[in-house]
Order: sequence, then structure tokens, then C-alpha cells
Amino acid sequence: MNAAAGTFDVIVVGGGGAGLAAAIEARAAGAAVLLIEKNAALGGSTAWSVGSITATGTPHQQRRGIVDSPADHDADMPLFAGELADRDNAGLRRILCDEVPDAFRWLLSLGVRFHGPMPEPPHRQPRMHTVLPNALSYIHHLGRHATKVGVELRLGVRATQLVVEDRRVAGVVCDDGGRIDARRGVVLAAGDFTNDPELKAIHLGAPAAKVEAVNPTATGDGQKLALALGARIVNGDLALGPELRFIAPARMTLVRRLPPWRALAAGIEWALAHLPRRLLRPFVMGFLTTALAPSRSLFEQGAILVNRAGSRFCDEPGDAALALADQPGKVGWIVLDGPLARQFSAWPHFVSTAPGVAYAYVPDYRRSRPDVFTEADDLEALAAKLGMSPVALADAWHHAPGRPTSEPPFVALGPVRPVFVHNEGGLAVDLEHRVLGAGDVPIAGLWAAGATGQGGLLLKGHGHHLAWAFVSGRRAGRFAAKG
Repeated sequence: MNAAAGTFDVIVVGGGGAGLAAAIEARAAGAAVLLIEKNAALGGSTAWSVGSITATGTPHQQRRGIVDSPADHDADMPLFAGELADRDNAGLRRILCDEVPDAFRWLLSLGVRFHGPMPEPPHRQPRMHTVLPNALSYIHHLGRHATKVGVELRLGVRATQLVVEDRRVAGVVCDDGGRIDARRGVVLAAGDFTNDPELKAIHLGAPAAKVEAVNPTATGDGQKLALALGARIVNGDLALGPELRFIAPARMTLVRRLPPWRALAAGIEWALAHLPRRLLRPFVMGFLTTALAPSRSLFEQGAILVNRAGSRFCDEPGDAALALADQPGKVGWIVLDGPLARQFSAWPHFVSTAPGVAYAYVPDYRRSRPDVFTEADDLEALAAKLGMSPVALADAWHHAPGRPTSEPPFVALGPVRPVFVHNEGGLAVDLEHRVLGAGDVPIAGLWAAGATGQGGLLLKGHGHHLAWAFVSGRRAGRFAAKG
């Protein structure tokens, strides 16, 4: 049988957290379900994430005596949005806050384990929970459960067109030209468009189109499928990025290699709660210094950003990430001298952080990421180690405005690259996650979840994107199963 063939009740497009949640719930409702994923493995942007999920009323909150509620969560979320709050979708926000407690317990029932909750102001209560041992745990447990309950998974299959019959979405055409039919409908859960130059140019501007994404396969497939039927994108001009990120390690770090076994995750959860932080720090740093963002305060205190040649090319505290996209190879290095390196070796001056985990300083990068840490006694030696022009690097350092000091040893952190982490541009949907077409009339047989079906919902604050992925995915799957 061709990869693209057959008839099912529900077809789910996308194999990340939202897609897997949709497939599992549609199957639980009695539907025959097919999930297709264009990549060779499940994961989507969920697998690239830090892995935090924000929820109230969790067992973790209750064990610590934290009294919290969905209503308080709903009241706090606009504080993250600030002046953009009036662009939020209040109806979808309330659904998220009301239903994420149940989604959290559902994840626990499937074997996912968490550390937390951790505070993140302006949340009034600690609500952020970090998955253990890493975000791949979501994909492992959901993927295994989907197979167990009878969801058919087809990897390496990309949907290129929606089939419409009698004014209803009735299936998909795939990249091999084959057609798969859906008796009840299709759920689009294919992520955002942070790595699609065309949609980025339209919604974020031409300069943004040159900046790549953390997830290279986040190409807006779901949005494009629905746009062809008259759907529209909401809040497409909002994104996390461009921002600088350290390049990922060439080899998977220990923390990313840890298997998502329940017993192991439970052991890590116990250790994080009971062992002294000094004993846990090497483990935590292995996670923290993977591919995170350098602090803006590095540049505010005097560090500079140079390109492959050693030349300074922008006003760093400004839009350094966007400027770096025009440099050779789209990579740069952050240069510090001795006093700056010592300053960023202790609180409150950190190089990077991960939400709810810890802060990383210069010594942590020296120890945990030698591939992005270079040190030398003078600028000429540093340039030699990096393959840069010593004249260009010295000129960049000595002529930067506000240069406070110029003392050895000199440190270069990098390469760093400009990336988009995620964007808010999802399809307009109603409160049942039906995709809205012309005149905001629901397109029959078509639902969307996760980033694809974000519907104008603003998800600032750590842990809200994954929360929405699981909440919207579960709901969309249930609605699609009803047809």
C-alpha cells in the first residue's frame, strides 16, 4: 500500500505534542485515526522545547500547600501580554486555564514526570512545571500510548493539499500524490511558520525572512493548507525572536540522551527536591548550557559581538540578532575581557538561564560547553584561535563605545546565531477549534490545534505554549471524532 492511501475517520497532520494529543483523544472517542508526520520521527517543536508547562491545581502545587485556581491563572496571563493584551483571544485563554489542570494529570497518567512548580512573576503563584528528564519524554510517552490504543502513525508523509467534497474537508493529498480520506475530518497540528521565509516576509517583514528557526522544519504547513481554503492567520506579526542563541552541541548532551523512563524521571524528581544544589549543579548545567540565549546584559556591560572576520557590525544592545542575519554564515562571537568575564561569573550577572532551572555563568560554559568557549591572554591570540583577523578584532574591541576595561584574559563565547524560537501566528479558530474561513464561518471538517490553531491567543510566559498544545490538541481530537 502506498504511504498515502486509505480511509479513516480522523486524519491528524503533525506529530508533535498537539498532534499526538489530538490523535489519542480522537481514538479514545472511538474514531479510526491516522497521524501523518513529514519528518522521519515524531517530535515537532515540542521535542525542541525546554519542556515547561504552566498549570494550576496540580499535585505538585497541592503537596506544597499552594492554593491556586484557573480563574487566577486567567487573570494573571494578560499581565504577560502588557500593551498587547487587547489582541488576546479571551475565550481561548479561559479554555486554556480551565483545562490545563486536567491535561497535566492526563500527562502524569501516561508516565510523564515533572519538577516544580517554580515561580515566574507576574504569576501570583508558582505554576511552572519542568518535564523530566527532558522534553523528549512527552513524545516518548504520547507516541507509545498512541500506538498502544490503535492510532496508525505514518512518518515521512507530508500533506500538500486538503481534499474538499460537498463543501467539507474530506481528506488530504500527500507529497507522493496519493490521497487519504477522512470520513469525519482533519486536524491540523503542524506547528508554526518560524522557518518559512514566505510567511515570515508577509507577517514579520522581509528582514525577518532571513532569520532561521530553532526548529528547521517549522514551515507553516498547516497554515498554508488552510489558507488555500480561505482561512486567515491571526497575530502573525508576533514572535519570540529574532534572538541570539548559542549553537547546539555537535553531539547530544547527557541530559538529552537520558531515556524517558518513569523510574529514572521519578529518581531525578526526588533528587531535585532533596539533594543539595551543589551536588546537582553539574547535572543542571549540562541542560542549561545547551542552546540557550545569551543575556542582553552582556552587551549592556561592555561585551561586543563580532562576525567571522572579527569585525563589529552593529550596536549590540539594539537589534543584534537581526543584524547578524546579514553577516557571513549568520554566526557571531561574544567577546569579553578579564574583568567582564569575572563579573559574569556570579550572581546577578549570568550568561544565560533556563526557566525554573538555574543560571549559567562564564565558568559553567568553560566546563560544560568547551565548543563555544575560547580563551586567550590577548586579542591577537584569541583571533588566531578563532581564525579571525587580529587587526579587525583589536579595532572592534578598542573602538567600541563605552569601553570600560581592556585587561586579559580575553574570552569569546560562540558561535551564536540569530533564531526565531516560536511565533504566535496561528489560524483563526472558534471555541471548538474549528478553522474559520471566509466571513469567519467554520470550514466544515477542519480543526486546528497547537501553534497551527492558536487563534489569536497570546502565550507569553514560559509553559503556556506546551499547555496550549496539549489542551487544544485533546479538544480538537474529541471534536473531530464527533464529525
